[in-house]
Amino acid sequence: MKVLRVLNNNVVLAIKDGAEVVLTGWGVGFQKKPGEDVDQSKVTQVFVPENNRDADHMASLLAEVPLEYLDLSTELIASVSAELDSPVGSATVVALADHLQMAVKRNELEPELTSNPNPLSAEVHHLYPEETRLATEILERTNNWLAEKGIPPLPPAEVVAISLHLVNAGFRTEDLAETYVMTGVFEQLFEVIDSSFGITLDRQSVNAARFITHMRYFFVRVHHDGQLNDGMSVLRNSLEISHPDSVACAERLSQILSLRLGAELSSDEQTYLALHVA
Repeated sequence: MKVLRVLNNNVVLAIKDGAEVVLTGWGVGFQKKPGEDVDQSKVTQVFVPENNRDADHMASLLAEVPLEYLDLSTELIASVSAELDSPVGSATVVALADHLQMAVKRNELEPELTSNPNPLSAEVHHLYPEETRLATEILERTNNWLAEKGIPPLPPAEVVAISLHLVNAGFRTEDLAETYVMTGVFEQLFEVIDSSFGITLDRQSVNAARFITHMRYFFVRVHHDGQLNDGMSVLRNSLEISHPDSVACAERLSQILSLRLGAELSSDEQTYLALHVA
């Protein structure tokens, strides 16, 4: 491996097998210059930018995060990754490490603010029970780690933010904006279903979980301009006869999604929405 850029003593941008990677480790960048060989004995972690992300951006972010938090985040993600629907990439490890170290700083400076409930708490607990459970484990392990260092524990409210990072892993993006939008849209969709049928849908039911899973992949499809288009007109015609109220509700949901996401839903996507509603 060759050094491309030294960010600081502990973070370098390097070339490995023709691809740019970010290396971390105590002293890995000390007195190194571009073009020199990397001392691989000092490398503790190799971060590979995913989905053509900018390696320089990741390197710059890593340079701002203390190595001990990167190591912690790596251990935490490894402890829960097997229980998540999607593989967890390096972007999530970096994002969680950055979040935890900033949360600790905020908690030390303004503990009265960090203890306030997260405004998305109810939605996150209802919509993402599995991520919430894993986030609770992560927070507990983090607080044990902080206690060993004599640092005040993070408040329970942090579970919500950690949960969203785990949800965000499915989007393979470093930006939580889409996840916040998705969470708000989910709750709005459930409210429409509730009002359409005069019910209060159990957000933690199996059917709700299936619907959420479908919508999470729908968000990914819209993001990549790849909506379903398999010619499901026969299924739609059948639903219009057997479940006309569900088709009507799905049309309302489609209008909301089109407005919120700026993309018209394909006929097949509307059909699958109707199927889930039914």
